[in-house]
Amino acid sequence: MEAPVDAYGLGGLPFAGVIAALFGIVFARTQLFYWLSRGVAAGTFRLERVKKWAESPGVQKALDRLHRWGAPVVTLSYLTVGFQTAVNVAAGLSRMPFWRYLLAMVPGCVAWAFIWGTVGLGAFYAGLAIAASEPWVIAAAIVALVALAIAGAIVVKRRRARATGPDDDAAVQI
Repeated sequence: MEAPVDAYGLGGLPFAGVIAALFGIVFARTQLFYWLSRGVAAGTFRLERVKKWAESPGVQKALDRLHRWGAPVVTLSYLTVGFQTAVNVAAGLSRMPFWRYLLAMVPGCVAWAFIWGTVGLGAFYAGLAIAASEPWVIAAAIVALVALAIAGAIVVKRRRARATGPDDDAAVQI
């Protein structure tokens, strides 16, 4: 079985090299979201898809947390999945000063690199090994993924219907 870090093409590196590479990956991704969001806030980028996502409930929640608690939210967001990206986008949208953002972001990147370089990838590959050794686990995972996809589609459809309001053509006439 291959080592967990092989997924990143880092199998031949010593542990310090793996952590440094993972740090570089998360640092680059985080900077991309921060600067893209800053560009949207400044009006430099007019990407409708990004603007729409910036108005999403997750990013709005992240903006609220940033305004209430400040830069430590950026650091702590690296201990979450999903909310991390929303916080980085919120930091860019709120035009958090870069040096304050950087000072909060770097410890979070270090934590993320250590978590994924050790526990995260190890747990992921342990799950894959279990699934490969037990065929029923694969079947259960496929059923669960299909159920999640259907539930997700239903939720998205309902949210869109609420956002657009009732259809004028479907109004009941008396």
